[in-house]
Amino acid sequence: MSYVQRLEPHEFTLGGGKKLLLGQIDIELTERCNNNCVHCCINLPEHDPDALKREMSTDVVKKILTDAANLACMTVRFTGGEPLLRPDLAELYLFARRLGMMVVLFTNGRLITRELAELLAKYPPGRVVEISVYGMSAESYDRVAGHAGAFVEFRRGIELLLEYKIPFIVKAPKLQFLNDEHEQFEAWAATIPAMDNIPGYSINFDLRSRRDNLAKNTHIITLRATPEKTVALLSRNPGYLSDMGQFCAKFMRPAGDRLFSCGAGHGTCIDAYGQAQVCLPLRHKHYSVDLQEVSLKRTLEEMFPAMCEMKVTNPDYLRRCAVCFLHGLCEQCPAKSWAEYGTLDTPVEYLCEVAHAQARFLGLLNEHERAWEVGDAKERVAAFVAQHWPDGQTAEG
Repeated sequence: MSYVQRLEPHEFTLGGGKKLLLGQIDIELTERCNNNCVHCCINLPEHDPDALKREMSTDVVKKILTDAANLACMTVRFTGGEPLLRPDLAELYLFARRLGMMVVLFTNGRLITRELAELLAKYPPGRVVEISVYGMSAESYDRVAGHAGAFVEFRRGIELLLEYKIPFIVKAPKLQFLNDEHEQFEAWAATIPAMDNIPGYSINFDLRSRRDNLAKNTHIITLRATPEKTVALLSRNPGYLSDMGQFCAKFMRPAGDRLFSCGAGHGTCIDAYGQAQVCLPLRHKHYSVDLQEVSLKRTLEEMFPAMCEMKVTNPDYLRRCAVCFLHGLCEQCPAKSWAEYGTLDTPVEYLCEVAHAQARFLGLLNEHERAWEVGDAKERVAAFVAQHWPDGQTAEG
């Protein structure tokens, strides 16, 4: 007899029949940042007047949090930009905690004060704070962050978290000019009490999600890891093959002709201006909903499901991506296509090459094969799963 039943968020109810429509809600409190990182896909200047004028008020954010809590949302992630730039961050944090939500805080750590550390210690967030790290020296950190003195402020924030015993983890961009600090960063990360694994890295950097800076996009492309280096980094994890066995059993199947063939629409990210995004990085006016005009509940129950029924029309996508069994490995999605090309269904060649490189490393493809032309994909995946995750079964479809 099984005592555990796996339910999707939309199938779960709490006591009294309250339906769980949201496991987690992401709220970008601002797109402004006190850094100007070389690889960032979203940041605006710290004092950008237009952004400041348009950002959600404290009351609007509180209403969204309340609406999310009424949908049984259990976790809110405050992100940005740099969320600590908001003068009402502490107020919003306490409001969320009093609603019973756990809080995930994404920050560069530079604006962590003793007062904020005391608040987090007195009213723990329930989840670890996540800190982005841009270098292990003032020279390298400030170069990435684009701000003199940033490293000193970052280190002060870290020391406060350690002093007040606030659990946090660190992650970093994988940039070529930081390679000399790679071992030093991981050795330091291993001393952080809440770090159970190798730090997470961003390597296949996204372009500007609002398509607002061509020069920045051109530079970001030069910072991306090659497909081969991407695979080398991923495969460093000792459990990589067994993890991939389990992953392939669940997610390796063609995308089909639906535009949103991922988890888009089952949750939401609210941008800094009160727009609910069907997908966190997709900044397209036709795929967002103004929460000043439409309720969060209606957005999730009616608006997003209708959006997610859209079909692909690009013949190249239908010829390749729609029938490619590497869909699980590939990050191709409408948001990526939008950032790269200004369309929603154009295959992103870089992501295609990364997925193919990974599949070749795993033995799922031969050197010159293209995955959408493979006729025995199911058999290959089944053999890989049997070897590396023998207790698993391949997903249907």
